[in-house]
Amino acid sequence: MRETSNPVFRSLPKTQGGYAQFGTGAAGFGAQQVHAQPYAQEYLEQPQTGVSRPLTIDDVVTKTGITLAVLSAVAVVSYFLVAGNMSLAMPFTMIGGLGGLALVLVATFGRKQDSPAIVLSYAALEGLFLGAVSFIIANVASVGGAGMIAQAIVGTMGVFFGMLVVYKTGAIRVTPKFTRMIVAGLFGVLALMLLNFVLAIFGVGGGAGLGLRDGGMLAIGFSLLCIGLAAFSFLIDFDAADQMVRAGAPEKAAWGIALGLTVTLVWLYIEILRLLSYFNSE
Repeated sequence: MRETSNPVFRSLPKTQGGYAQFGTGAAGFGAQQVHAQPYAQEYLEQPQTGVSRPLTIDDVVTKTGITLAVLSAVAVVSYFLVAGNMSLAMPFTMIGGLGGLALVLVATFGRKQDSPAIVLSYAALEGLFLGAVSFIIANVASVGGAGMIAQAIVGTMGVFFGMLVVYKTGAIRVTPKFTRMIVAGLFGVLALMLLNFVLAIFGVGGGAGLGLRDGGMLAIGFSLLCIGLAAFSFLIDFDAADQMVRAGAPEKAAWGIALGLTVTLVWLYIEILRLLSYFNSE
């Protein structure tokens, strides 16, 4: 059974099976159920009020679209509010970033990732964070402006849909070995980020720590590594979502899938925007 690199998907019910065709929906559920590990037995044993049918790919697309729409709307408002009053940048960043992280932790460890209220609240808080951070990176840390943000959005969507095509065509198979490699890479990146942060606090490297975010060649390479890991993480996320569809998960599970995909999308967007800022610095 494969383990996803996304902590949100990791806590979602898992199934066992071979290579999955993302987007097959529940059409083949009757035949595929024989080959799938029971879908989170303890989850199924709970009363599923309001659930009248299994999860389909349309549910995933719809809930993900709603989540991203809320995030985008709040991000636009946050951006223009910060543009008009820079003193809002810090509180928006702190409230949005820490609040979003708290909700992800609640959803993940409290098994509430299928709650629309939590998912949409996360989207709103993350939008608050992204709007403020986007303004700072594009207009304060660099001179790229709104054009650079548009490039980052296009790049993020391009990577997302590109990896979806890769997954659907089977160009890269999601195997246990592949998943272990991605997870190991993510832990390595996290360790480097924490080390860089601690060293920067103590003034190492003139406050730049290891230099992972100072705009130099090492910083560019590190951002490219993060973008690559985020891109390959989508393959694992697609596979985890597909297994849930094939296993006949209740339709409300689409909110958890939307949350997991949004978490990865946000990380990818930030890394692409940061990379672009290195080439648009004064």
